[in-house]
Amino acid sequence: MKLAAAQYPIDKIETWRAFEEKLSRWVGDAATQSAQLLVFPEYGSMELAALWGDAVAADLALQLDRMQTLRADWMDLHRQLARSHKVYVVAASFPVRNDDGYVNRAHLFSPDGAVAWQDKLIMTRFENERWFISPGADVKVFDTALGRLAINVCYDVEFPLIARAQCEAGARLILAPSCTDTLAGYHRVRVGCQARALENQCLVLQAPTVGEAPWSEAVDVNVGAAGVFAPPDPGFPSDGVVALGQLNQPTWVMADVDLAKVEAVRASGQVLNHRDWERQLADGPRNVQLQEV
Repeated sequence: MKLAAAQYPIDKIETWRAFEEKLSRWVGDAATQSAQLLVFPEYGSMELAALWGDAVAADLALQLDRMQTLRADWMDLHRQLARSHKVYVVAASFPVRNDDGYVNRAHLFSPDGAVAWQDKLIMTRFENERWFISPGADVKVFDTALGRLAINVCYDVEFPLIARAQCEAGARLILAPSCTDTLAGYHRVRVGCQARALENQCLVLQAPTVGEAPWSEAVDVNVGAAGVFAPPDPGFPSDGVVALGQLNQPTWVMADVDLAKVEAVRASGQVLNHRDWERQLADGPRNVQLQEV
């Protein structure tokens, strides 16, 4: 299949029509290049806060509240684009109000109109201490016509047991929409993606926000490059980098991948991380000995 990872710019959107045109253009561009699975970044939807002016965009609580008024139209637009272009779309994550406040939700739209989602499970300090976004509860995998896949929203991909549970449930591809405001933050997520690809012998895709939006309190600085990563083993690049974009440039990063290669490397790779992880867990916790030297 052909994957498309967005290096998605945060623009100051002034009308809903302007957003429709931007998103339609992005999806259309990827579909024209024969992409079958399109992944947008974490919190890319927050550019919509600009619709209510600078006062709302600068207020972390107020923008979350106003965003809820757009959710139905936002869902309909993504559903329509996925159907019309016959592609799967992981939309830019959207803050969704629930009984506990708000969750950071990544929706997966299918070509036949079905919608699923994965909520972010582990919050960053900004989400916990300033924005008060709540963690999700469920770890999910998704059966699609392209294969079984999973989503790790940004910080989640830095914690191995989430991806491990998804891979044990059959995921061969992990999608990591991200939003980071420093080069170090981008590399933390990228290192997490590459580590998950190595230890699970799977493919991992990262799709970041890019560019500056000084009017936004939530997504004012965005640093990153999209990439697709694999285990560095036979059938894949020796450094595990299948595709990598140019830092901070708005664009699609494309990669042709074959999930059958995941099965092949798990069965006969130079190393067998996926199998040996299972053996390590089966052995149970090891005693740690402290020695003075």
